[in-house]
Amino acid sequence: MEEGQSKPRYHRVLLKLSGEALMGSQGFGVDPRMADRIAGEIEEIHGIGVQVAATVGGGNIIRGISVSAAGMDRVQGDYMGMLATVINALALQNALEKRGVFTRVLSAIDMRTVAEPYIRRRAIRHLEKGRVVIFAAGTGNPYFSTDTAAALRAIEIGAEAILKATKVDGIYDADPATNPTAKLIENLTYLDVLEKGLRVMDTTAITLCMENKLPIVVFNLLRHGNIRDVVLGAKVGSTVQG
Repeated sequence: MEEGQSKPRYHRVLLKLSGEALMGSQGFGVDPRMADRIAGEIEEIHGIGVQVAATVGGGNIIRGISVSAAGMDRVQGDYMGMLATVINALALQNALEKRGVFTRVLSAIDMRTVAEPYIRRRAIRHLEKGRVVIFAAGTGNPYFSTDTAAALRAIEIGAEAILKATKVDGIYDADPATNPTAKLIENLTYLDVLEKGLRVMDTTAITLCMENKLPIVVFNLLRHGNIRDVVLGAKVGSTVQG
């Protein structure tokens, strides 16, 4: 990136975080230090005028599909997973507000004591007022992943891109954890992802993005400054678009 470049390429984004991102080096739950680090990166792009929304998964606490595989009712398991995302949303909200960033948690499941109910126009208004909006509880419906919730919310609020944070540098043609010759693919189409079965987001989320021409940027969250570089238009990670 050219030195001094500070004009954002994207003015409204949705940051998709996994629940595992909040674990840090722990094996379970939320690491406050990791939450603070992520909050710092969000604060940085918020400070240059980017309107930021975020969704957080619940995999650091419970996954509905996992408990379903272990014998629990799938619907019940999915609702438990949605509640886990609320816990993570509150943790991220706390980390942001400690840094002085005004934040709102909007939940698809009504729990007014801890979060506002999700209302599309209210979410957009919060963004316009300079607040970071964190969407919790997925879509509020079982059988839909947090990937799908992220795509749906991004489309509803008119985000210009989904920024999908991962533990690797982007999308590879093979698993880089097991294949040292795996190559990073910088640019793909939605059909590439669907036809090759690449695990970027689930097929429902990819289809939603494809139908609404919403780009997905996949990048490494563990590299400091990557979120800022992405919104400034630097070549970071992999981009999925038409």
